[in-house]
Order: sequence, then C-alpha cells, then structure tokens
Amino acid sequence: MEKRLYKSDNKMIDGVCAGFAEYLELDPTIVRLCWVLFTLLGGAGILAYIIAMIIMPRKPKENKENNV
Repeated sequence: MEKRLYKSDNKMIDGVCAGFAEYLELDPTIVRLCWVLFTLLGGAGILAYIIAMIIMPRKPKENKENNV
C-alpha cells in the first residue's frame, strides 16, 4: 500500500497538522505544537498552513458496501 499525505478528518482547523501526524505516525498534538512554535519563532507557519490547506487533498471516503 502506497503511503499518501492527506488532510485528516481529525481536525481542529482544516486537518493539515493531523494529516502530517498520520503520515509521520506521530501524535497530532505534537505536530500542532511544533507548527505553533514554528510560527511564533519568526517562521512562516501561517503562510505554510494556508498553502498546505490549498494543496493537500482530502482523504477519500471509504465505500462500506454490505455484500449480504
């Protein structure tokens, strides 16, 4: 199975940080805290988040069909 980066359904704003956390197999809270620190320490965190919101696709919905 190919590993892909998607926005997560476990979201606070748009699911970007949780999507990175799922991709990297980390706790979403750690990724969110790192993103906030990156933003507060003079980084371009807000701009990077907005770009990620635009570029990252939503996780496709899984079809749950009953074959009964």
